[in-house]
Amino acid sequence: MSAKNPITIETFNRVAPHLPANIAVLMRGPTGVGKSFLAKQVAETHDLPFIDVRGSTMSEGDVGGYPDIEGMKESGVMTFCMPSWFIRACNEPCVLMLDELNRSLPGVQQSFFQLVLDRELGNDKNGMPYRLHPQTRVLAAVNFGSEYDVNEMDPALLRRFWVCDIEPSVDDFIAWARNNDIDDVLIDFIQNNPLHLRVDPSAVEPGTVCPNPASWHRLNDCLVAMGMAPKDIAGKESPDGMYALCLGMVGVEAAIAFTKFVKEADRMLTVDDVMKGKVKKEDIAGLANSTVQALIENIGHHCKDNNWTVKQSEQVAKFAKVLPGEQMVAVWNGVSRSSNIKNIQKMHKLLGQDVVAQVQASRNLGKK
Repeated sequence: MSAKNPITIETFNRVAPHLPANIAVLMRGPTGVGKSFLAKQVAETHDLPFIDVRGSTMSEGDVGGYPDIEGMKESGVMTFCMPSWFIRACNEPCVLMLDELNRSLPGVQQSFFQLVLDRELGNDKNGMPYRLHPQTRVLAAVNFGSEYDVNEMDPALLRRFWVCDIEPSVDDFIAWARNNDIDDVLIDFIQNNPLHLRVDPSAVEPGTVCPNPASWHRLNDCLVAMGMAPKDIAGKESPDGMYALCLGMVGVEAAIAFTKFVKEADRMLTVDDVMKGKVKKEDIAGLANSTVQALIENIGHHCKDNNWTVKQSEQVAKFAKVLPGEQMVAVWNGVSRSSNIKNIQKMHKLLGQDVVAQVQASRNLGKK
């Protein structure tokens, strides 16, 4: 099952962190698309603790509390021993993640319903309910797909959320990956093989390992930790164990395609190589067009997030000038789209006339 009206990750990040704290968010989407990661980003945006509550593993008492028998003997009032995660969310602001909501038992869903609706559960010996801290934010997640749907969501519960369907596109993943230290070769692989980003588990035999954005993230971290970062072994034979690791993370077809891609990949040129003047004209001549284009795109992203020194700007301009005309213009376009005024001004002085001359030459050629 796919989301009917999915929103982009960029849109989610523009909306979710800025909603009033008392507005709960419900993320719906396939497993492994990053719903938990998005919730953690909301917590990071507000510098708040993140509490992950997995409804599928809980009984009703794990949410609504268990009767405090001894306390009732003393006070004569029915009170409950509330779970520690809930007490913390009452005592201090935090981001509370209610995960796998649609896999929860009906009684657990009802407790979550009260939590979302009234922002309170149980009561103390004075009969006063325990209330969430005013700045505690509640986010929840449900997984699409017949293999995950255990209990139907109460329509009344749905109405209490800002509901957003999450199904990241390849562009969403690439943008996220560039900002989260994902290996350049892995990014290049997904760009060139978008069908391997995610395979719907319901479309294959039960139990088949399938790739998804989360599994690519885990694979990246494992490869780097084990000294097999794709950019470091590009163009070489796969190290022992690499294929087995990929197989267990992303499945047979993606593992075969990815290890082959890494083995046959050109040495990945980095923005740091450009900044240090290590990229020569002869280095570029034998590279695939997609490799050069990926480097140009990375330069644009680097420009957006960093203030270049004069020396760095000179090296970028020097690199751009040894490229074919259209690619030189693409470097300038990436810089100009970054909205980093200081970098744009430096590059305009160094590259502006060359870009204008190339654009004019292209126009004249088109007139002939």
